[in-house]
Amino acid sequence: MKIKIFSTLIAALILSSCSEDFLTQYPETVVSAETFYKTEADFRQAVIGAYVPLRNIYGTGLADYGAWAMGEMRSDNTAFIYNAANRGYADREYIDQFIDDSNGGGVSNKYQNDYIIIGRVNQILKTIDAADFDQPQKDNYKGQALFLRAFAYFDLVQYFGDVPLVLTPPTTYDETTVGQSPKAQIYEQILLDAAQAATLLPNKASQEAGFVANGAAYTLLGNANIVLQRWADAEAALLNVQGYSLLADYAAIYDPNNKNHAESIFEIQYYDLPTANSASNFAYNFLPILQNPGVIPGFPDGNTNAYAGWNTPTPDLLAAYEAGDLRKAASVGFYTGEGYVDIPYIKKYVHGSEIAPNTNDDWPVYRYAEVLLFLAEAANEQGKPEALTYLNMVHANPRTGLAPIAAAGQAELRDLIQQERRIELAFENKRWLDLVRTDKALQVMNAQGENIRNNPQAYYYPAGITPPGYAVTAKHLLFPIPQREIRINPLLVQNTGY
Repeated sequence: MKIKIFSTLIAALILSSCSEDFLTQYPETVVSAETFYKTEADFRQAVIGAYVPLRNIYGTGLADYGAWAMGEMRSDNTAFIYNAANRGYADREYIDQFIDDSNGGGVSNKYQNDYIIIGRVNQILKTIDAADFDQPQKDNYKGQALFLRAFAYFDLVQYFGDVPLVLTPPTTYDETTVGQSPKAQIYEQILLDAAQAATLLPNKASQEAGFVANGAAYTLLGNANIVLQRWADAEAALLNVQGYSLLADYAAIYDPNNKNHAESIFEIQYYDLPTANSASNFAYNFLPILQNPGVIPGFPDGNTNAYAGWNTPTPDLLAAYEAGDLRKAASVGFYTGEGYVDIPYIKKYVHGSEIAPNTNDDWPVYRYAEVLLFLAEAANEQGKPEALTYLNMVHANPRTGLAPIAAAGQAELRDLIQQERRIELAFENKRWLDLVRTDKALQVMNAQGENIRNNPQAYYYPAGITPPGYAVTAKHLLFPIPQREIRINPLLVQNTGY
């Protein structure tokens, strides 16, 4: 059964007195921590509530500060269509232009929602061992909580560097003021949580659809070790990702009628029921700016998307596809009309809408194709010949229409694996982090910045507009800590250069 994730209000209010006095009574609509975290139903509700902020992180609403801005638009994969008629989204543009704003919505959205997840799962982990219900189900919920904490910290440490490491719910105001821990300590906690989650979670076949299974925990464990360049540890974790397979049709991966399919390891669950407040909207944001999005098949007439034009595929990415690669047509669409001539847009998430602007598309986070490419990378860095086999399982799969890659040396194969990741995982928030961890970000993004300055109209700027920014330095490898967090927590130190 698919999870219909809904928001839950759980108030953990700690009172210093048990008096029956009116001032110490909880409102009838509030549940206290002391009475809530007891039953299996309580923990199921709490775990579902811990998943909810993922929708905010990956994108929801028309004023969308989704992870795509920092994961894709920051990179050479996508840019934005300069909207001369609506200049109200400058902080999104700044992410693309490397004019970072510590008050911007993108950095605040990611930082705050990751810590909301961490706060919710810390409460689960504090109380679940003492609860009295079926042990296998208790292990399942505990494993999901540990996975979500590891995942949130992995997101934070990659984008912000040193961040506060909080593992227990605060019980006093003073305990909410925590300084940053070094990245190395954050990573060790991620590895610890992910490894424990993997031992507690059931496999995909036994897990309820929409909840993470042990394959997600092993993938996260492998991913973290890849970033740390612990190649043997990464390989060992990733070989435990069992029970998944590649789909024969690349476009079917993203079809809302095919959610949580055999290739899906972890996807953010959206649902377009009008009363559920859980629909995705990013398809509208990723279309060109249109007077009537209904010109795109499947979208209703009678509305506009004047806020759109985000995450637009760049000429660099379009040129990166090999001739005959079937994934290009499934990933990128082109529109002519309303002044555009073959303007590209992300097609992966364009499946129409019953009621504008709500769509039913999930966001893929981990797929089995990425596990195979991680295995290729880990094997190649260890000099193992099976690296090419893993790479060709993705590259030369019948769904791509491409021939196998012939034998290559380690250095060449390293570049081929990253190229394959760029194409296979395009628009899935992987490209910026890949550039950073492979030490290619400054070289690649400064080269693209020069291209934009030399030919801004090719990168969707109107004639007469001079693009600002695009000078990338070492400070840009991390984002600024949100200024709001520094104001309320004097122990936080801003990242260098901001």
